This record gives sequence, C-alpha cells and structure tokens, in this order.
Amino acid sequence: MKVNFICKLLVLLCLFLQGQAQIQLPKYPDSIFTTYYHQRVSLFQLLQGFENSKAVNEQNNQSIIFLGNSINDGAEWNELFTNNGINQTDSRIMNRGISGDITAGVMHRLDEVAKRKPAKVFLMIGINDLGRGLTPDSVVKNILLINDYLQQESPATKIFIESILPVNPLFGKFSGQTSKTKEILIANAFLKNAAEAHQYTYIDLHSFFTDHQGYLDKKYTNDGLHLMGAGYQHWRHLIYPKVFGLTEKPALIPLPKLVEWKPGYYPLQSGKSIKDQVAILIENSSEGFERDKNVVGAKIKKSKVNLRKDDANESYELNVSESQINIKAKTQKGVFNAMQTLEQLARNGKTIDAVEIKDEPAFAWRGYMIDVGRNYLSMDLLKQQIDRMAKYKLNVFHFHATEDIAWRIESKRYPQLTSPAYMLRNKGLYYSEAEIKELIQYCNDRNILFVPEIDMPGHSAAFKRAMKTDMQSDSGLIIVKNILEEFCTTYDVPYIHIGADEVKITNPNFIPEVTRYIQSFGKKVIGWQPGGNFLDSTIRHLWMDDLGKITSDKQVQYIDSRHLYLNHMDPLEAVTTIFNRQLTNKDQGDQNALGAIICTWHDRAVEKQEDVLRMNPVYPAMMAFAERSWKGGGKPGWIANISDGDNKAFAEFEVRLLNHRQQFYSAASTSTTPVAFPYQSQSHLQWKIYGPFAKAVNENQNYLSEQTIAGSYYKTVTGGTVVLRHWWAPLIKGAIDTLTPNTTVYAETEIWSKETAVKPFWIGFNNLSRSPATDSHPNGEWSFNNPTVWVNQQIIAPPVWKRGSQKGDAEIPLSDEGYEYRAPTMILLQKGQNKVRIKIPIKELKGKDWQNPAKYMFTFVPVE
Repeated sequence: MKVNFICKLLVLLCLFLQGQAQIQLPKYPDSIFTTYYHQRVSLFQLLQGFENSKAVNEQNNQSIIFLGNSINDGAEWNELFTNNGINQTDSRIMNRGISGDITAGVMHRLDEVAKRKPAKVFLMIGINDLGRGLTPDSVVKNILLINDYLQQESPATKIFIESILPVNPLFGKFSGQTSKTKEILIANAFLKNAAEAHQYTYIDLHSFFTDHQGYLDKKYTNDGLHLMGAGYQHWRHLIYPKVFGLTEKPALIPLPKLVEWKPGYYPLQSGKSIKDQVAILIENSSEGFERDKNVVGAKIKKSKVNLRKDDANESYELNVSESQINIKAKTQKGVFNAMQTLEQLARNGKTIDAVEIKDEPAFAWRGYMIDVGRNYLSMDLLKQQIDRMAKYKLNVFHFHATEDIAWRIESKRYPQLTSPAYMLRNKGLYYSEAEIKELIQYCNDRNILFVPEIDMPGHSAAFKRAMKTDMQSDSGLIIVKNILEEFCTTYDVPYIHIGADEVKITNPNFIPEVTRYIQSFGKKVIGWQPGGNFLDSTIRHLWMDDLGKITSDKQVQYIDSRHLYLNHMDPLEAVTTIFNRQLTNKDQGDQNALGAIICTWHDRAVEKQEDVLRMNPVYPAMMAFAERSWKGGGKPGWIANISDGDNKAFAEFEVRLLNHRQQFYSAASTSTTPVAFPYQSQSHLQWKIYGPFAKAVNENQNYLSEQTIAGSYYKTVTGGTVVLRHWWAPLIKGAIDTLTPNTTVYAETEIWSKETAVKPFWIGFNNLSRSPATDSHPNGEWSFNNPTVWVNQQIIAPPVWKRGSQKGDAEIPLSDEGYEYRAPTMILLQKGQNKVRIKIPIKELKGKDWQNPAKYMFTFVPVE
C-alpha cells in the first residue's frame, strides 16, 4: 500500500514537472567522479566527435545504446548481438556502461548520448546509488530526469528503462549493494508505475534473475552483484525482441495450427548447426521408422520401409524444451517443414523459446510462378526466390520459360530456338541443360516441386521466328513433339505445364495429341483454364473460372491462380487481398482442389533484373500467400480494402510480416544489398471518406471547407492503400458503393509525430500494373485524375517524373511511376497530430483503353 501511494505521488510530481520549462540537468564537479569514469567518458567523447559528417550522423540515428554502470560495462554488447538471426555484425550497438557509475554520473555525461539522437537507449542504473544510501524515490527521481532529458533532446529515441537486477548477499561481497534487496523492489515498483506517464518502456529483468529466496540466482553470478556469462546470455535472451523491434515470441510464418509456448528456452550449442542439435523421428504409422539422410544426429529406429520422396504427408510435431529439441514426422517432407519452423524459432541465433507445435498444411500445392520468358533472371536471383519459398514452406516452383519475347530453354536438337537473332529482349540469355538440372536439384533439396512450362500453341512467336512454322501446323507439331521428347528424356520432372491459353485453336488435334504424347513419358499435364480443348486428365490451372464450371466439376483437378497475379497488384493491396482470399473456393484442399500458385508476370521490359522483385510485391505477397495456403480458410472473392476483410486477423499477421521484414529484409539483416520488400505498416491507418460530391460543389476550390464537409461523412476505411472503385468493378468491391462521373471524394486522417521533423511517405494514386503498356503519369500531376494532397493545409507537390506524360510502351521500362520503387516523398510534420486531406476527382469510369484503366485509389503511408 505504501509503495503504491508513493508511486502515485511520484507520477503526479513527474506530470507536473513535464509541464514546466525546459529540463536542465544538474551540474556536478568533475572531481566527484573516479579516474576510470573520466577515462571512459573521454573515450566516448572522442568517438562522438563527428557532428559534421552526414554519414556518421545517419549511423548515430540508428544506434542502440546500452547505458549504465559496471553491469553494463562488463558486457560485450556488440558481440552478444553478433552472429544472430538478424545480422552478422551490428555496428549500431554501443556500450556506454561505466563501472561504479551512479545516476549523477549518467546525467553528467548524458549530452554525449543525447547528441547522437540514437534510435534506442537501454538504461540500467541505480544499484550503486542505493549502495551509497540514496533512497529509492531519490534514485527513481534521477532516472526519470535522465529519461525526460533524453526525450527532450532526442524525441525520436525509444527509451527502455530496465529494472535494477536482484543481488545476493550470500557471497559476502559488495555489502553496500547486496544488502538492498528491499530497496531494489521499491525502486523497481516506482519505475514500473511511472512508465506510462513518462513515455518509456519498462523492462522487468528482476523477476527473471531471482531464485526462490528473491536473491540473484547463483548460476548468473560469482560475487552477488555482477554477472557471469550465463547471466549476460540470459539478459540478451530477455531483451532481444526489444533491441530489434520484434514480438516477444518469434513471429512464425506461416502460423502453425497449434502453438503452445512453454517457460524457459533451449540454449544453442556454440559451433554446432541446429540440425546437429535436433533429435528427429521419422514415423510410418504402420511399419516403423527410417532415418532422414538429410539430417545429422537424428535418433532413428531402423525399418524396412522406404519412404518415397513424393509422400504427401507434410505434418510434423516439434517440441523444444530447456534440454532438448525433438521433431516427429511421418515423412521427410514433414521433417523439412519442421526445420523451417525451427529456423524461425531460432531467430536470435543463440536461444530458442520452449514450445510445442503440431502442424500440417491445408493445401498440397502452395506455389510461386516466375515468368523468365519475357525478362531473363539470373540463376542467383532464381535461387534467392526458391530459398524464400522454402523458408515459408511453399513447395511448387512454376518456371515459365518460353514466350513470344524469347525461348529460354536450351534444345540441343534445335539450337536456333535460343539464338539471339530470334529473341526480342535479353538476347542470347537462356538456361542451359546443366542449369535447368541444377534448378531442379536445387528445388528438390528444398522440398519444392519444379514445374516447367513450355507454352503451346499460344505465346509461341519466338518458336515461330526460329522454326519458320506455326506450332499448330503439321510440321510444327512434329517439331513440338521432338522438343518434348528431348525435354522429357532429359529432365526428371513429374509434371509439364503446356499453357495453351490466349490462342486461337486452328488444329483441334494439337492439344489432345501433345497431351497424350507427354503422358506417354509418364508425365502429368497442366494447362491454363480458360484455355484449349483439354483432356479430362489435364490438371486445370485457373486464371479465371468460367463461371464456376471447373471448381464445381468433381472429375477435374485444378490449381487456383485467379486474382493471384502480383504484377497487377498494388503492394499494400496485394498483402491485403491474398491474406483474406479463400483459395480454390474451399477452406482446404482435397483430391480435386490441389492448391494455388501466385504468379509474377512482368510483361514490361526492365532496366535491371532486380526490378522484377522491386516493382512487384513478390516477397510480402509470398508470405501472405504462404500463410493463407498453409492455413486455409479466408473469404470468397477479392478483398481490396482491409476494412472488408478480417481486420483483427490481418493486423496480427501484419505484425508478424513486419517482424520478418526487420529480420530478413532490412539493411540491418544483411551485409549485402537489402532484398526488395515493398511493404509498410498500414493496418493502423484510419481514413474518413467524405462524398462523393457533385463536381460543381468544389471544382473551383483548392480546399474543401469545414462547412461543406460537415454532415457529409461517408464511412471509415482502414489501410495505407484505399481502393475507392476497383478497376475491375463490379467484379471487385471498392470502398464506395456507388461512384458516378464528375464527382469528387475526400479522405482524411491524422499522422502522429513525436517531434517536428521531415519524414518519408509513400504517396500514389494510380499504381501501374507491370503488364500492360500504361501511360506514365502526366507532368505536374500525381495521376491522370488530378488529385490533391494536403498535410496541415500545405499542398504536397507530386514528383518531377522522369518520363512524365510518356505514352505507354512495353519496351520502355518503368522508372519512378510506382511509389514503392521511387524515392519516398519527404514531408515536414509538426510535433503532435498532423492532418492529412486527400481530394480525388472522379472523371470517367472507363479508361481510354484496356492498357489505361480508370483507377480511383490512393496510397498515403509513412515509410519506416
């Protein structure tokens, strides 16, 4: 009761102090501090003297500082957070601990920390103050002064105040400090209760370091006050998520069906791979067990059963305790899936939270397709995508390698197919027999089925240029069969995709004959639907559904790619719609509904191959698809806006998605160029939509008046991208039920800023698909419909476009048309709330042609 009363008084006092004049730190004479203190401070000041260097200042703004006394000083923080799941080295992490320091000493040297404008500060101080006889409330008052001063001088800095650690008097050392068990508890209670009022995050370490007597556990110390290696390891495990801005428990994608977290963690053994530390049991329900030859150190019971590599059972159980890791599965695929989950659990590289997991997928086919016919991608870039697929348990790699633009599969019988003379882009670039075999093996090693597509008889202009005949002619069919014989006898693949869409069938025997010929080699055939005159045995790959004909046909197997073309999707909308989408019209797969494949069709030429991943939301969409295809469920149709889907579930998924962006796609996650990841947090943004108003109401107004807006509020919509009217309406629902030409819509939201500063934003109004030859944005405007953006009543000018008003041309690469691949728009924000207002005139509901659809949408989102 007394502690709570004092805490309340202290909070009231602090709130009073916050409203006073600018905070000034007390002055102390240098003479009261030790020689060692001055040695350390002089070093810190030397390291800090880079105010005029832009590069160093930018690095400072990302720094993570550990501030305190000997307990901090004794840690090698940079090395503790090295070789972990996020990075190999992290120069951002800085130790500002000084042995023997007190709160006055921290205040005396605090300017050196404040001037760095660090991203985060972790402060632990106070035990030496208590040891000198200061009361807990006096210690906490100083700590809060440190916090408030840092926030004043560096508002963007996130401050974490860690509890004072417990002590242990049983060692007979440092009696001044180790006799303060009661005072430590009181001080920690003060700090916990003051956190909200002073806007810092309190971290309770004390509870996790105590033994049953309430003392510092002996396994963490050898003197009752300072920490041994095990203590720092324990400390690291507890604060790791906050250091890197992650969830308390590892963010798993796809989320397993059953996850039960347990207390404690398994410490990974230094110098040993995770595989070497796992006990693995491969179980066949009726006959016994067999060792997984890909996993080292497995505990296996011998069996006569040979598990086939294509065994469909992918389920697994994973158990992590403080002493061991166990995996149980019925197949090698199950073991592989468990290992992917385990890799995510081992995010910090040194410990794994104790957990029990039982898991299995909803769909058998969880695929990703890349078009390399139009734009050649190097083997390294293909392997990067395959690696990411494996990480998220996608298991079908659809390789679309022949197109009108170019034929990119080597044929030793017909080498002219890959001659530069017959390619329109990336001339002379194709995949050799050795490279395709390498890709097949690379996929096999990662539990991924390699599905090649040789498009026929459509999308075959490159074939016609090289072979001087049409595929559907008698001579063309003979060549096609020869190519297929060469392919089927060269490559060990169980499926061949023949495409067969978007073509006029002039020879009705072509597709049936080709299908039977492929089947004669023991292969199964897949074709696009709607497409050619397929045999019933052909697996249909849906890009539309012919009014439900295929999904309701119990005799036909099918794979779903309807509305899963990433090249048509705005990045933020892509994650929204794919996360919410019900695949195959069913909650889970069956013998007919095999699963789904997301597709990247970048029809337009690119300046460099990486643009395919930069201009399409490949990785964020892949992760949303991994979640949905593994979990099943979802809603029928296309959910364009977050508000029309499962808001709560989406917000929870977005947290995990952003955790993975931070861990595996950010600049801090790799020593090389960061992997493209076009996504920003958007589930927190709420927009009030006003209108639509008749054009006459505001055609001569630059800013909608408060009087006009009063009483005209329409609805609230969530998201960074808001689709007012979908360009495929009425098939897809937008935020506004009815839009008519010559009207105007307004949208408003507020953006909070802790400080007055210039911040980056994604802003856009017509996210160009990467497939059609869409015209570039007009000079001097955000898009064709002349929208306006205000922040705090100041108009935000559109970019100076590199190719403004350029008529669309498939051979002219996109450069800055999309907000996700151009430099963010920089906007001055004021401290506190900033009012954003967007005006979108609605002109015609039809675009001038199919390559220029009328898009009524907007994106406005802070860039983190």
